[in-house]
Amino acid sequence: MDKIRTVSDTRRAFYQYHTRPINSIYRQVVQELMVEMHLLSVNTDFQPDAVYAVGVCQSFEQFMTGYKPEEDKTSIFNALCKAIEANPDDYRHQSESLLNFVEGKSAEDLVNWLLNPVADNGLDENIVNSLKSILERERFKYSRLFGIGFYTLINKVAPDVAKDEEKLAKLIAPYSEKLDLPVDKLKKDVDLYRSNLDKINQMLVVIAETIEASKKKRINIEKTEEKEEANEN
Repeated sequence: MDKIRTVSDTRRAFYQYHTRPINSIYRQVVQELMVEMHLLSVNTDFQPDAVYAVGVCQSFEQFMTGYKPEEDKTSIFNALCKAIEANPDDYRHQSESLLNFVEGKSAEDLVNWLLNPVADNGLDENIVNSLKSILERERFKYSRLFGIGFYTLINKVAPDVAKDEEKLAKLIAPYSEKLDLPVDKLKKDVDLYRSNLDKINQMLVVIAETIEASKKKRINIEKTEEKEEANEN
């Protein structure tokens, strides 16, 4: 019997793939995403799919906005995926392909397509098959990251509907019934996701203001020192 990987195993693998320190402001984001992805990866009821891939990629990109150094973001994302024995390029490919595919569709067309996914406009057959497979499963394992991916797709094609609780519930009803999605949990996850994005944006504004204030203070100190030196001479 294969030994089930622990969170410690995944954390250890992550730091083997990404050897640089994580910026302290973003450390909790990375840790929480790592644990969430790990727990899903060892759950026998869970099966990754393209909507989940959208959720993983979007969560990472949104919550890591403003990360410095910028070039470390790719290394961190790669390490998160590799630590759970997943392919980061595959996650990116699925996410980008699906988001590009739904561009220009109506919200109704999107939901109808998710209920009967077919290869179209060059969409990768593996992506279609992953979405078909979750429809055919006896028990679908819902995850917060799937919920975020699903919301991202809806928001991409119909942002007005995504913001209207009543319209959104009506729109996704056929798909949520098919997968037996926990609608209340989905709503809670989406609300928390949007709230956290607002907090991240507010944090970035505060950081920018702090940096600007520090820069001005340094300039004023330098000017004062220059005047004092001029007076002494």
